Amino acid sequence: MGGLAAALLPVVEQSGAIWVGSSGQLGNGCGKAPPVETLGAGKLVTLNLPAVHYRRYYEGFANSALWPALHSRTDLIDASALDYLSYREINTVMAKRLLRFDEPTAFWVHDYHFLPLGTELRKVGIKQPIGFFLHTPWPLPAMMRSVPRHRELIEAMLAYDLIGFQTEEDRRNFIAYVSTDLRHLRLTIEDCVVTSGHGQTRSQVFPIGIDPVKFAELSADAASEPWISWIRRGLNSEKIAISVDRIDYSKGIDKRLHALNRLWTERPHLAHSISLLQIATPSRSGIEAYSNLQKDVARLVCDINSRHRRGDWTPISHFEEGFSQADLAILYRAAKVAVVTPLRDGMNLVAKEYVAAQDPNDPGVLILSKFAGAAKELKEALLVDPNNIDDIADKISAAISMSLAERISRWQDMVGTLRAYPIQRWTADFVAELEKNSDRETRGTVQSAECGGA
Repeated sequence: MGGLAAALLPVVEQSGAIWVGSSGQLGNGCGKAPPVETLGAGKLVTLNLPAVHYRRYYEGFANSALWPALHSRTDLIDASALDYLSYREINTVMAKRLLRFDEPTAFWVHDYHFLPLGTELRKVGIKQPIGFFLHTPWPLPAMMRSVPRHRELIEAMLAYDLIGFQTEEDRRNFIAYVSTDLRHLRLTIEDCVVTSGHGQTRSQVFPIGIDPVKFAELSADAASEPWISWIRRGLNSEKIAISVDRIDYSKGIDKRLHALNRLWTERPHLAHSISLLQIATPSRSGIEAYSNLQKDVARLVCDINSRHRRGDWTPISHFEEGFSQADLAILYRAAKVAVVTPLRDGMNLVAKEYVAAQDPNDPGVLILSKFAGAAKELKEALLVDPNNIDDIADKISAAISMSLAERISRWQDMVGTLRAYPIQRWTADFVAELEKNSDRETRGTVQSAECGGA
């Protein structure tokens, strides 16, 4: 289970929300009623999306047009007109499927897979408030202009009553796009509220949190886990650094590995001082850029290990399988350095999870890309330019030698930030803001139907 899904499941369990998402299975679009699983006070509903459109929707428009644009990689955009039509059709199908649920008094839609779902819900007669939260960055207007049919798509987003972003920069970029590229709609924009033919759309910042108490509890017994001792013996290193990513060009995995190669090349005395545990789970392997990257990462790890391996010391241990949240928490606690260096990231929950899992008496050091949303909150991390391999190498060297007093001071500030805005508060804040719209159409407690990414 990915970090985002793991973060949202407790929200469903505690709030009584209905989470509607893809089952991962494909259908013909007209099957029997979807299964409903009870999750605490909430429910999980998984849908079989139509096979005829799914690949063009998911691998095509969502992840070969929107994802690269949102991460400022317009050079990787590769989507056809048919991909866009399938993307819109899947959103139409999802809207019609949501009509089955008469319980929610509001809908909370998640992520770039469903940018136009709000307008599709309005078309099928939904009157309740509809909110949307974007987990990725929102780039400068020039980047979004590279997306096919971008004006039509983003105009559709104005059917949402509330749009949430991870950072203030993301919100500013969205408003900048709307004010320039949609000015033909004669919009009114005041205090980040857009008034259009759909009504009012408010945009606000809600940086997603985690449950820091949970991660602290999960990691507490790390020292007694026998498989942690096995990993330590296998690496034969004084300290372990950890990186946890999906295989994705936005994560900066190759530059991170090149930085470690430079570190050991220019500072050979640091051999045995640090080894990297790189967890890089494959994703979107049907897209050529992803399958190529997976092969490139594996080759690069082998090359670096062959250059620098000394005796029984292993520079990099590379895992492609995923780990449970409990196992990750234990690994975070065992690692004295976390290297989290995405080229661009909406938030990056790994950075927050690592901090929460640390031993208060002997915490590790977080090295964090300044282009991750988490850097806006975790300012006491060692912030790096993820494109600069010398900067990454220098920060790893500094992390290895950092004093205990400095590590504790930095960790205390960061964990205090996490505790002040956990995921429970993130959820409550968004729902409270969305509930302000319920006076227009529907009164009562808001239950959010969360449309997860497929």
